[in-house]
Amino acid sequence: MKNVLITNAVIIDGTGKKPLENRDILVEKNIIKDIIPSNSLNNPEFEIIDAQGSFILPGFIDTHTHVMANGFKMEDTMQRPLALHFYNALENMEKTLNAGITTVRDAGLADAGVKMAADKNLFPAPRMQICVMPLSISGGHFDFFLKSGFDMKLSYPGLPDSICDGEAEVRKRTREVLRSGAEVIKVMATGGVISANDSPEFAQFTIKELQAVVEEADYKGGLKVMAHAHGTDGIKNSLKAGIHSIEHGTYLDQEAADMMVENNAYLVPTFVVTNLNKKKAQQGELPEYSRKEAIEISHVHQENMELAYHSGVQIVMGTDCGVVEHGNNLLELKYLCKMGMEPQEAIMAGTLKAARCMGWEKKLGSIEKGKLADLVMVKTNPLEDISSLAREKNISMVIKDGKIVKDIRK
Repeated sequence: MKNVLITNAVIIDGTGKKPLENRDILVEKNIIKDIIPSNSLNNPEFEIIDAQGSFILPGFIDTHTHVMANGFKMEDTMQRPLALHFYNALENMEKTLNAGITTVRDAGLADAGVKMAADKNLFPAPRMQICVMPLSISGGHFDFFLKSGFDMKLSYPGLPDSICDGEAEVRKRTREVLRSGAEVIKVMATGGVISANDSPEFAQFTIKELQAVVEEADYKGGLKVMAHAHGTDGIKNSLKAGIHSIEHGTYLDQEAADMMVENNAYLVPTFVVTNLNKKKAQQGELPEYSRKEAIEISHVHQENMELAYHSGVQIVMGTDCGVVEHGNNLLELKYLCKMGMEPQEAIMAGTLKAARCMGWEKKLGSIEKGKLADLVMVKTNPLEDISSLAREKNISMVIKDGKIVKDIRK
């Protein structure tokens, strides 16, 4: 693709500044070269994309998704050949990209090969930061061994085992996950909603075990740790251990919120999975063992996310798509606004602040000179209607790494 000049755009740059009207974006190869007044440059060597007054935003970032998953249904693990999971992932990644998500932090099951294939542009896919395999205690949220004696885990050479107990085993398993290509480590610090063997409020791993994970990740060039944590004790244990981001945070209280602010930790509320799972439970679409919990936690989750927000906790966009259907990612912004954010703030939570959470803010998250050309064109002003971003047809163009990967303007 030759150099591109995007003309006649209204730019919402992801930094929280006022929109820039009548501006052009100059893209050379895959880099944003400059932002200039409209019609101030005339060069026949550029490919011209006329935005016709549309709104241009940075490519969005989902800091919690599972591109390899389609519901985590045990019967799928039993009945589907391994290769089918990978072919399903192709569709999942394309749906994610078409929704305006150009970067994801995969929260489990995407291995080094999936990331390498995406980086080589073998298929349409968002840019990925991977944890490969979450760590879990025996009987914890990522232990799929059932009381029947059957083990429902997905297993192949690219996925290390997830189960570890005791500080020594935790260190070894962390090293194995790092060896397999993890760029961030994920731990299951509490039970989960769709777990067969535990409940969301139950703490898992001791503080010393969690500290061991943080230390091992830090030895590997300062990598960060993300913690699946619903219950209050698990959240606080994670923060005491120095964990970088809390995923879900359902039973967070004021003390935990204050700890997060003090530790400069991030919160990823994943409203999408909480709200969509509630609907699924009410319609009888979730396994019986998880329906009651899915309905009950939705109310306390909303209240506690509002508490965290008003306490000054850093909150970024993440959805847990993969547990629920892919492509719903930007619905999260509507829920962030319901929590209390203004639309501009919610957009930042899904762009620049999300990039900071991932440690990729120098190259992603905003429309600024020198950053990668990840851009999303939308027809409707999202500052007036944040819900419009969740409508896939409103996303008229997606550019990732300087290349057009979606274009439905006609």
